[in-house]
Amino acid sequence: MTDVSHEVNAVERRVGERTIPAGQARTVTITRSYDTTPEDLWDACTRAERIARWFLPVSGDLREGGRYQLEGNAGGTIERCDPPRAFDATWEYGPMMSWIELRIGPAEDGRARFELHHIALVDDGGHWERYGPGAVGVGWDLGLLGLARHLESGEAVDPKAFEAWTLSDEGKAFIAAASAGWGEAAIAAGADAEAARTAADNTTAFYTGTA
Repeated sequence: MTDVSHEVNAVERRVGERTIPAGQARTVTITRSYDTTPEDLWDACTRAERIARWFLPVSGDLREGGRYQLEGNAGGTIERCDPPRAFDATWEYGPMMSWIELRIGPAEDGRARFELHHIALVDDGGHWERYGPGAVGVGWDLGLLGLARHLESGEAVDPKAFEAWTLSDEGKAFIAAASAGWGEAAIAAGADAEAARTAADNTTAFYTGTA
């Protein structure tokens, strides 16, 4: 059993804007603290063998300037690697280009703090208007849940079992609650409430296969 409410509420979600060299961009920020050290959290997030235990198998040259590829997902170039604190990379999925920035450090309660910024250009072909920040945010929610399970047990998360869980009633409840959380984060950032909640519903439908 997964305590859906606890897991959803363990995450802080923020939406913002930023000007980057490529133009005006939106930012989706997800933050969670874990009962481990910053050094261990960094290792779990940057070492290929451990990334595969909670996220996806990854190949490539995992150092600054190197290229990486997540199996069946995004790839890109590692633009910054400052262990055990900061990691920046491009996030290239098909023709779509965005950027990720990972920041790790001590939390106020003595745990380790994970903060990830996913940055995408405003001109995205209407994707944001339809799905809002949850389009990428819910994927990261699921990833951080996998990371929590790995850090708690020390074991690898079974990808088939995790996928089956996302399709269960419990998993769908998690996705719906996370989507709603991103909708509320968009509203807090100034989005129209009705449009943000409709986008959150669209995100839930997409992730649960009911679209």
